[in-house]
Amino acid sequence: MDETENKTGPLVLLTGATGYVGSRLVPLLEQREVALRCLARSPDKLRPNVSASTEVVQGDVLDKTSLDAALAGVETAYYLVHLMASSTDFEENDREAAENFGAAAKQAGVKRIVYLGGLGDDTDPKLSPHLRSRHEVGEILRISGVETIEFRASVVVGAGSLSFDMIRSLTDRLPVMLCPRWLATPTQPIAVDDVLAYLLAALDLPPGESRIFEIGGTDIVTYGDLIREYVRQQELHRLLISVPVLTPYLSSLWLGLVTPATAEVGRHLIEGLKNPTIVRDKTALDVFDVRPVGTGEAIRRALKSGDSHSKAERT
Repeated sequence: MDETENKTGPLVLLTGATGYVGSRLVPLLEQREVALRCLARSPDKLRPNVSASTEVVQGDVLDKTSLDAALAGVETAYYLVHLMASSTDFEENDREAAENFGAAAKQAGVKRIVYLGGLGDDTDPKLSPHLRSRHEVGEILRISGVETIEFRASVVVGAGSLSFDMIRSLTDRLPVMLCPRWLATPTQPIAVDDVLAYLLAALDLPPGESRIFEIGGTDIVTYGDLIREYVRQQELHRLLISVPVLTPYLSSLWLGLVTPATAEVGRHLIEGLKNPTIVRDKTALDVFDVRPVGTGEAIRRALKSGDSHSKAERT
């Protein structure tokens, strides 16, 4: 018997179910009136973490033929895949994966793709490879012909989030911090709970054209402000010294020494910190009932959650 027969409602496919956001979206989708199917390269590793009513199928977004069975009968597909951590040539791999998924979804008759990307100005000629790739993936999914709802977010604040863990580990370990110029870049962090709320709300949107929604918390801050707020809530004593000569590349090597992230992944993330990532289009607040919290509250929730989620679950 197909495991999805235990649940009624439209069939939803979730990719990236072992990632930071995806793993938190699973139990929320399981509470909805949908039949949930998860795509995994290693199904045996995922099955213990989902309910009995959730179907787990083997597949890989880089293997187009494996997507046909996974997308069969699917109404909404969540695309939460990012290959930055698994490949040095992540731009090409992300491009190929998105093309595979979009084409397979179109062929399967999928009605909607929901994708989580990144903020940043498309017209900025100095947009980092990381953010440029995030935007390109959204464009590829849209031109597939399947209605695509793309959410663009900046730093996701939550226990286990790679961006937040970088800030936490760096601040916890260095009493004196040499701060490169990118710490003055404006950003609009968003709590992971609010990201999940937007992703869930996309299920209920009436059918229509593909759309991009920029999402963020209530505050526009700098990365330095994020560190200072973390220091304040943890009651730490830290000295921040501005060193404008510390380049993003050197910063990533420095972060690789003091954070759980690898230097390669850290370098790609930090290259994006030179680009402002703020919400310029506030349409999401008109379309959805989600009301994101501010930076201070997002950090407070992350610290309260602590290590309840494995730090191994990161994107």
